[in-house]
Formats: sequence, structure tokens, C-alpha cells
Amino acid sequence: MIMITGGSFNGKTDLAKNLFSLKDEEIIDCGSCDLDAIPGAKCVRNYELAVKRLFERGEDPLVFTERLKCDIIIMNEIGSGIIPLEKSERDWREMTGRAGCIIASRALTVYRVCCGIAEIIKGEKI
Repeated sequence: MIMITGGSFNGKTDLAKNLFSLKDEEIIDCGSCDLDAIPGAKCVRNYELAVKRLFERGEDPLVFTERLKCDIIIMNEIGSGIIPLEKSERDWREMTGRAGCIIASRALTVYRVCCGIAEIIKGEKI
């Protein structure tokens, strides 16, 4: 498993496409896809939105995350910045961070992307 993380619009998906020769149809967007398609997908993006959707449905995003068998998971960092006033938003951010920890612990390589520049923060380039 490969994890690619970083801020919004920093080039994470482009990095995945270039490094792993992915086509658009091989990348599932977790904001709008069928949640059942995520666990075995080749590549998913916006995984933090899957966490949000699961959380809103009353499902445990961490149990779901443990079942992932994706090759590549792209996830926005959402824990920095202003702390939301709404408890549900804070809870979602916490669940997203915990899901990210699960993914990173299982990943062979973790990339962090900032301004289109990738840094390996765990493992080696694959």
C-alpha cells in the first residue's frame, strides 16, 4: 500500500498518476463513489471524504479503514488550521487523523506533497 498525503490542491493525484502510470478511470473519488467500491480499489483519492460519509452514516470509519486493500490511498491533511466550532466537524477531523495513522502504519511508502513537490516520509520510492 502507498499513501500520498498533503494539503488540498498540492498535486497529490498528479503525483500518483505520474509515479504509477494511473489512468483517470483507475482512481476512485471517495467524495462521490459507492463506498462499497473503496476497499479493493487500485487507487482512491479524497479518503477523508469517505471517513466523513461513513461517520455521518453512523458507521465506524476506523473499522472500514482496517479493511482497505487499495494499492494507493490519497488523503488530504485536514488537521491543521482553525479548530471548527461544531463538535461533529472536530470529531470528523479526529477520525480522519486516526484513519490516516492506520493507513500510514500499513503503508510501505508514505509521500507528503507540498506545492507539487513530493517528500518520502516513510519507506523508499517504489
